Amino acid sequence: MERGEVVLEHAAVEDQELWQDAGDGDFEGWFCVRTDPFPCPADGCSFIAEFMTAAHLILLWQESDDPNLLRHAAKARDVGRNPRVVGYETAFGPCASYYAWVAAGRPVHGVRA
Repeated sequence: MERGEVVLEHAAVEDQELWQDAGDGDFEGWFCVRTDPFPCPADGCSFIAEFMTAAHLILLWQESDDPNLLRHAAKARDVGRNPRVVGYETAFGPCASYYAWVAAGRPVHGVRA
């Protein structure tokens, strides 16, 4: 790998196998990254995300200054998605802890070719 090269490892999963966080579900007071709307990269999927997601779940962090949250927000900024760190509300939709997602092997719905 050369300096500055980014390597992404993704495991694509089928719609019926989308990962779900097994946490307690109480994420009031956690934070997420809201973005301009962008399409799911899976072929034929019509899902439009307005947050940083994985397998159509909004990724959450306990602290607004978590280094991983800031890193993901920077990636969204770099591709023009206009990221904003906001407090999570259940009305936003289904969610998962970022660290539970990492522990599950970082499953995603699809990967853009």
